[in-house]
Amino acid sequence: MLRKLTVRNYVLIDSLETEFPEGLIIITGQTGAGKSILLGALSLLLGAKADASMIGESSENCVVEGEFQTDKDDRALKSLFEENDIDWDDGRITIRRLVNPTGRSRSFINDSPVQVQLLASLSSRLVDIHSQHQTLLLSDRSFQMSLLDHFASDRELLLSYQSHFRKCNAIRKELEEIEAALSRARSEYEYDRARLDKLVSAGLKENELEELEQEQKQLANAEEIKENLCSAENLLTSVRTQEGEAAVTSLMRDASRHLEKVSSYIPVAASLAERLESCRLELDDILSELSSVNAGTEVSEERLSQVEDRLSMLYSLMRSFSCSTVGDLIAERDSIEASISGIATSDERREELESELKQETEALDKAAAMLSDARKSAAVDLSAAIRDVIRSMELPDAEFRISVSPAPKSADGADAVIYEFSSTGRNLADLSKCASGGEMSRIMLALKSIMAEYAQMPTMIFDEIDTGVSGSVADKMGSVICGMGAHMQVFAITHLPQVAAKGKAHYLVTKSASEDGRAVSEIKRLSDEQRVLEIARMLSGSVLTDAAVANAKELLSVG
Repeated sequence: MLRKLTVRNYVLIDSLETEFPEGLIIITGQTGAGKSILLGALSLLLGAKADASMIGESSENCVVEGEFQTDKDDRALKSLFEENDIDWDDGRITIRRLVNPTGRSRSFINDSPVQVQLLASLSSRLVDIHSQHQTLLLSDRSFQMSLLDHFASDRELLLSYQSHFRKCNAIRKELEEIEAALSRARSEYEYDRARLDKLVSAGLKENELEELEQEQKQLANAEEIKENLCSAENLLTSVRTQEGEAAVTSLMRDASRHLEKVSSYIPVAASLAERLESCRLELDDILSELSSVNAGTEVSEERLSQVEDRLSMLYSLMRSFSCSTVGDLIAERDSIEASISGIATSDERREELESELKQETEALDKAAAMLSDARKSAAVDLSAAIRDVIRSMELPDAEFRISVSPAPKSADGADAVIYEFSSTGRNLADLSKCASGGEMSRIMLALKSIMAEYAQMPTMIFDEIDTGVSGSVADKMGSVICGMGAHMQVFAITHLPQVAAKGKAHYLVTKSASEDGRAVSEIKRLSDEQRVLEIARMLSGSVLTDAAVANAKELLSVG
């Protein structure tokens, strides 16, 4: 319930601080006094959009603060606070909203800064504002369904159904994607098979192209290479001397020995001999490797032709497959192979999904049937309860029926819900097509009163729900609202004295001129005497009569 409301610098409200009791609270005031402004301030507190037009004439910030008391064991609210790291003060909730002159706002819950979206999530658990235009929702099928579900207490059944519904949709989506992929793969199978065969038969090897290009260069210049290799080898193995021909390495060995013989006389000769021996050994290695290379170098026109044919084939494949390397060709081969083998894998996955879909569809059908049964059972009881309340508001012959019929599956189930009404009890028709404005107000009030009795509802605010009715009908509607006040905190903003007389607490909204000539709105709780005068004013207008005062006292005594 709303315990206290504080408003500063909001439109015509300079400063307001008032406390509210439990039960039915009446708010009255002349047209234009500021009742809608008060409601707007509360809406701002509960997450409505803020803008600079809300700021009063003062240059200060606009501040709206509300203190609420909820059930300290409310698990849903407690979880919401824990998720957002907000202190849970045994169900005591203080919400504060600040709007600066530029229209930017800040929000706090129990002094913790929060996003305005959290206020909107919290508001539905704290206050239900019913405006005179909300009766239009009675024609909305989703609203009708949600009311029935609320009354049926079928939340767990609905959640179970929605879970299976989402799973079925997800499986169908994956099946569609696999079917599309399989269709594409099958249409391209022969083409891909031919491309794969061509790449497989090529016997591709990594780095093969570079090796072949190098071999092709050698084979194409094999004679020149052979000639130069032989010349180099001959120069190293055949050097003319006075004694004949000798290898360079033999000469170097002899030179090293001569140096060793004089090393005892010339110390540097020893190191020169070592260096010369080292050069000889290195030259021996070079000569050995050169001989090996020379022996392995062939002049083969046949091999050259084979290499050039292989290169031509690889170049052709790279052009055909738009590849720049043999590695790219290998990757393309593997990709095509995976695509073709994927057909079998996709077929297996499709069979798995079809089996899963069958199971989920059966579970969905079962959940839909259980949900539908719960709705049909609740529809009978809710229809009777609404009918009885409507009849109590001077529609003695009225009939009300909630029809639940099969419908294509949707996120809300496999049912279509229609609210049917007849003020005479005959020829029931769709509520949206046959009820007048006054009848719609009574039907909506009946719905709210029943939900207040059977469900844990937040504070409810009726903003002139009695529009379009008067006299004894208004009195009956006031009685229904008063009955709701026995189960919850109810605010009734009204122009009808029959309704105003029902509440235990009565607040008056007035508008007056401040010392500087500005119009300001105020709200105050009326004493018993003041309440008599206010209801008398509502009965007779600006001029109070003795009859109006007597009538007001009579209404209050009955109320």
